[in-house]
Amino acid sequence: MPTKIKVNYDGKCPSLCFGNLSVEIDGIEYHFPYHCLTSGGECYLNDEGNFEVNTGKWEVREWPKGFPEEHKTETLKVINDQIKWGCCGGCA
Repeated sequence: MPTKIKVNYDGKCPSLCFGNLSVEIDGIEYHFPYHCLTSGGECYLNDEGNFEVNTGKWEVREWPKGFPEEHKTETLKVINDQIKWGCCGGCA
């Protein structure tokens, strides 16, 4: 039987990476540490001096204690599929 992964996240722009993340796997809920996501995006000045913003995939900076190792890859995929990508403008 396939694993069912449900993601709940309340982070919002302009600080999308600051939020509460919980993941439910087959009926068991895991609460992640606050501000556990890191964006693969960036903000920078281009060669012409204009401000550029790129969004990118999420990485998990800190997993909850006891989170099943065998579900991390699929959970990260679901996180990236369901949570809007951020730009990591260095607000942290």
